Amino acid sequence: MAYFSVFKKYNTTFWASNVIELFERWAWYGFYMAFALYLVNSKDTGALGLSQVQKSVIMGTGSMLLYFLPVITGAIADRVGYKRILYLAFALYISGFYMIKSFDSFNLMFFAFVWTCIGGAFFKPIISAMISRNTTDETSSIGFGIFYMMVNIGGFIGPFFAGIFMQKSWDYVFYMSMITIGFNYVITMFFFREPAVANNEVALGKNIAQAFVNIWTTLKNWKYVLFLLIMVLFWAAFNQLYYSFPVFIEQWVDTATLYRGIESVWPWLAHSIGTADGTITTVTLTSMDSFFIIVFQIAISALVMRFKPLAAMMGGILVLSGGLGLMFSAQSGWLVLVGILIFGIGEMSSSPKFTEYVGRIAQADKKALYMGTSFLPYAGGHALAGWLSGDLYEKTSDKIYLLEQEVASRNISIPEISDSFSKNDYFNDAAAKMVMTKQELTDFIWVEYQPSKIWMIYSGVAVSAVVLLWLYNRFILKA
Repeated sequence: MAYFSVFKKYNTTFWASNVIELFERWAWYGFYMAFALYLVNSKDTGALGLSQVQKSVIMGTGSMLLYFLPVITGAIADRVGYKRILYLAFALYISGFYMIKSFDSFNLMFFAFVWTCIGGAFFKPIISAMISRNTTDETSSIGFGIFYMMVNIGGFIGPFFAGIFMQKSWDYVFYMSMITIGFNYVITMFFFREPAVANNEVALGKNIAQAFVNIWTTLKNWKYVLFLLIMVLFWAAFNQLYYSFPVFIEQWVDTATLYRGIESVWPWLAHSIGTADGTITTVTLTSMDSFFIIVFQIAISALVMRFKPLAAMMGGILVLSGGLGLMFSAQSGWLVLVGILIFGIGEMSSSPKFTEYVGRIAQADKKALYMGTSFLPYAGGHALAGWLSGDLYEKTSDKIYLLEQEVASRNISIPEISDSFSKNDYFNDAAAKMVMTKQELTDFIWVEYQPSKIWMIYSGVAVSAVVLLWLYNRFILKA
């Protein structure tokens, strides 16, 4: 009963902030889980048909800024006011989603995604700050648990519906994100209360300058800097969930077996989330990571709470590396789903412990400063993840690139991919001239070029983080 009595102690702004976070995550992950596919899939499907390298530049740069810029945007919000910055963030989001829907060239898409990420950078520091401001020592633990649950509910619902909408038109995915963000205008207007800002009289420039001074203060601790650099490897491996995994599923994984399994137990569900071809969409499958977190996070947290944060991180990252290995090494939809579950268990074990560890190692009078710099590995991880998912992924695992090598080795004459001759046209023409069905050609490339070997790189990056954390703990901290 004491547990439930805590819920009565949260004010309207706390609940409004959580609902705003849910809708924002719904909008963001609804498009972000599908974004890699939108960038690289064949033009005749309504996607852009860009290369893996172009995809990596767009996603890596924008996502890096999303996690780096809050040091500036948070300072601006403290000076200008949270409510005004929320309105600005929503406007940047909606206009950004519209531009992403409308633009069709690399340069314009790069601009549109960076624009959208700037909106996210304005939004990101506000809601977590509002949760902190509207909880006490008594209510903060459950309060942040509710907040984390909202993140994952939105992270599940958004991609789940995106997987259904994209079967009709890519435009529907972006309209969904725009409309969902639109709801936040109403919630913010009527239920969000502006907090009192203590330093409102400080000039904006000084506010921003102080933010960088704070970063420099924490980065003087070389042990802390070393820890952050190691965690860049973890986040680079983790972010392949967004950068490479959707593309890998789309090109190589047979999800028809998943569809038939679900249909045998619950036909309505299979028909609702599946395609007309009897498969499960890539985006729906990737949304299962958030679903598993919603279901198992409390149990996993209870399991790992007995371990020290650094030990829990190492164990969690090691488990996550195993999930990555299965996710990128199998063509079976069921094995990939098991890989996502293992990946999710690793994520649940390691990701929350990262924040806890930073809070523990910080000096008592510098905890806020340390927490403010804990976003830096996220930014660095996105930058590295972009590189890993670009030229490296393309030459190792991209189906069209590997097919082009096979076509060249056989001296088969096929037009180059262009605005008038799509990736699908190229694949179909190659299959016809090699006297294979599309599935036979896919299986041939899988066996001949072994695109699954990319798992060794991604899992290796995660395992490297574990090894370096162990060395860090053993020789730097001397624990």
